[in-house]
Amino acid sequence: MRQLVYCIASTIDGFIAGPDGSDPTGPDGFWPVAQDYIQHLATELPEILPGPARTALSITAEGTHFDTVLEGRRTYEIGLKAGINDAYPHLRHLVFSRTLAASPDPDVEVVATDPVAKVRELKQENGKDIWLIGGSELAGVLYPEIDQLIIKLGPLTIGTGIPLFSRDTAFDPRHWQLASHTVVASGSAFLTYVSTPSA
Repeated sequence: MRQLVYCIASTIDGFIAGPDGSDPTGPDGFWPVAQDYIQHLATELPEILPGPARTALSITAEGTHFDTVLEGRRTYEIGLKAGINDAYPHLRHLVFSRTLAASPDPDVEVVATDPVAKVRELKQENGKDIWLIGGSELAGVLYPEIDQLIIKLGPLTIGTGIPLFSRDTAFDPRHWQLASHTVVASGSAFLTYVSTPSA
């Protein structure tokens, strides 16, 4: 069965974006992206690089992890504000929203139904794993369905911002086993955790 993988960049203090939710790696962002960080992604997770970055880096590799990407409306709108209707044209792209009347792109599927039910349906389909890019609220709703975490831990703290999971996420302690890790010279750590059964 396919797995749901929350693959996300996080600060040391557990935030995925600043308080305003804007792109932390954008032109006005606070998150420096080192060359060895990009190189690691290009080699190990090429499918999570957005289309424009793949083009700029001449990346054509399909990738071995994911064929589907899920995101919430606010995360999707970061791309829209930059003029990008489909940041991941190489993946099946689903956006969860009850307020988007129609998809701005024919290859982006807007889902207004229950995210948990949709993910359970996707898990039953054939294919590679499902990448949950965020945001915080969608990750909170899908918290019980997440099978694996890939945390791209940046060497910085910001004090406050958008947390890894929404503050509305239900209290539900889960244990995770560190399956692999890579630390690049610039200080970022790539940490892969798999869910362990409850005792």
